[in-house]
Amino acid sequence: MPITYHDSISLKNLYEAWNEFIPGKTLKKDVAEFALKLSPHIIELHNDLKNKTYRHGGYHAFKISDPKPRDIHKATIRDRLLHHALYRILYPFFDKTFISDSYSCRDGKGTHRAIQRFQKFARQASQNNTKTCWILKCDIKKFFASIDHEILLKILAQRISDQDIFCLLKEIIGSFNSENLDSRLRGNDNKRGLPLGNLTSQLLANVYLNEFDQFVKHKLKVNQYIRYADDFVIFSRDRAWLEEILLRMKMFLHWELKLEMHPDKVFIKTITSGVDFLGWVHFPDHRVLRTATKKRMFRNLEAKKGKEEVVQSYLGLLRHGNGWGLRAEVERMLV
Repeated sequence: MPITYHDSISLKNLYEAWNEFIPGKTLKKDVAEFALKLSPHIIELHNDLKNKTYRHGGYHAFKISDPKPRDIHKATIRDRLLHHALYRILYPFFDKTFISDSYSCRDGKGTHRAIQRFQKFARQASQNNTKTCWILKCDIKKFFASIDHEILLKILAQRISDQDIFCLLKEIIGSFNSENLDSRLRGNDNKRGLPLGNLTSQLLANVYLNEFDQFVKHKLKVNQYIRYADDFVIFSRDRAWLEEILLRMKMFLHWELKLEMHPDKVFIKTITSGVDFLGWVHFPDHRVLRTATKKRMFRNLEAKKGKEEVVQSYLGLLRHGNGWGLRAEVERMLV
């Protein structure tokens, strides 16, 4: 079924988007103020979209550590509501075009499924730990901040036939630019970056890197490939082949997507030496929590003492690896 502008901006879709957006946010001041006049706000937004007079507002910037410092840009409630409404329509349309081994921000996927797939591929490549298994691990440098607007819009233009939806996405994408003032003064007018605070950014990031996924799967003919956001791994018993495709992947990212791999986060290692991926260090027959992840976990538990849901969340995480001792420590915090 084709996606349409009419369905995207309908009052029905906007109200349903609000119901999905609101849980856990009712005590936020800006959310509460918007909710006081919910129907007038939604009708006004609908009319602006219908009349093509909608303009995306600015962002409130702040920093978090999760675990490394990140710049978050939060849009207004009105804009975030629209993001949710568009996401509801666009996600099912785009998700079916993604490869099965892309795991970030997708229904039925996530880190636990990616880790299980990692374990399966490691067993296959090593023939149940009887052969040397090499793993190429890569990370894209400053991924969200580096997404090129012009390239992203070209990708979207090839996928979306409804010009009104395309123009609306262009408005949202163009509302943010990670390039600093100095670079613009030097004549670099190319807009880059998606704000980490936008729900639509998660989907658009997957749309952008799906170009790379398709290249890896269909041009390089890689079978055992897993991507989670801007981290990805490839398994093989042939180290020389991994070195060869690494160069081709770097060239594709540079020339086609204007992205670069992080020079300090690209390596080829054996599974027996331990491979760090998605918070765990993986070995042939077990995995252990990364030291930095462990320290962050205990910092968060200490800061949120007495919150059972936080403790249970970490207990759930620890079930996915060798963490009996850690689980006992975490359980004691419930007492």
